[in-house]
Amino acid sequence: MAVDRLLPTEEAEDLLALTREIADKELAPRVAEAERTETYPEGLFAKLGEAGLLGLPYAEEYGGGGQPYEVYLQVLEELASRWAAVAVATSVHTLAVYPVATYGTEEQKEKWLPLMLSGSMVGGYSLSEPQAGSDASAIACKAERVAEGYRITGTKAWITHGGKADFYSLFARTSAGVSCFIAPGAVDGLAFGKPEDKMGLTAIPTTTAHWDGAILESERLIASEGQGLPIAFSALDSGRLGIAAVATGLAQSALDLAVDYAKERTTFGKPIIDHQGLGFLIADMAAAVDSARATYLDAARRKDAGRPYSRQASVAKMIATDAAMKVTTDAVQVLGGYGYTKDFPAERYMREAKIMQIFEGTNQIQRLVIARGLAGGKRAAAPESKQPVAAG
Repeated sequence: MAVDRLLPTEEAEDLLALTREIADKELAPRVAEAERTETYPEGLFAKLGEAGLLGLPYAEEYGGGGQPYEVYLQVLEELASRWAAVAVATSVHTLAVYPVATYGTEEQKEKWLPLMLSGSMVGGYSLSEPQAGSDASAIACKAERVAEGYRITGTKAWITHGGKADFYSLFARTSAGVSCFIAPGAVDGLAFGKPEDKMGLTAIPTTTAHWDGAILESERLIASEGQGLPIAFSALDSGRLGIAAVATGLAQSALDLAVDYAKERTTFGKPIIDHQGLGFLIADMAAAVDSARATYLDAARRKDAGRPYSRQASVAKMIATDAAMKVTTDAVQVLGGYGYTKDFPAERYMREAKIMQIFEGTNQIQRLVIARGLAGGKRAAAPESKQPVAAG
């Protein structure tokens, strides 16, 4: 069912209507088969880019949509309600653009942002390593200064869109500390591993990347050497909001499925939704979805107003993803035996929800961030790169 949204402008209303139209036409008919066969949606991100959906929160002067995060996240939720994997990849692309858009020089912005924001270049986020998940300070991938620029050596892990993306926000260790680079998707000395055999979100590959002496030009360094971790952490605040919106969209789909089924299925002479035990369960599901949406919108509005929102981003990510796990599990329960079969999407929703509690920082890390923020202490050490099967 269509969510009754409160949007700030008529332009935002039109944008959501366009998003629903595209999602219903391009995503909904393809998702079940693509996820079942682990088939990449070739050409889909180009269509999203052509519609202006891949650069919404960035400046119009470079080809972005100039939309507040409040609007961008609701677009992301609409995409997720049809196809979670595509929405995750869209969120990761937005995350990958962030270093250039926020820390890049004017020359870097003019060169790369129009291509990134139009969808001509789709991005991935390459922070995690096999031994550096939540602890991003443990990054070992090296960027050695040489005459031609930087020689990159090491292994990165859990890269959403790995091997498919046109560029990666790459974090590697220089002599001054962890630094950020905009790396091309293909270059001599870069190879990708076999896509991970995942529990869900199978249509979009997640891979390792092996850097074996690849050379990146000096112009691909973002900001200065040693600024990589502050760039990564500030990007991840907004990235957590993206995952919160995706999780909310997934939970909404599970709720809609449960409601539709419960209104049609009858026992003891009436629809099962009219039985108090089940009706209360579905009411709790609806409350969880509404609460998740409220928390991510609160954080987004703080971000849009230029106010601190790091703690609220962690709250939103934690609340929304925990809600998605509960709501999708309950949807399986509502459908009973049918929910356990692949004839209905409930079991897929449940599998897809689990990773939401893990990437963009596990929910245990979010609790650490929230607690330290309340205590007035420093931000949690290295929160974070991604965890296994991370969104980047």
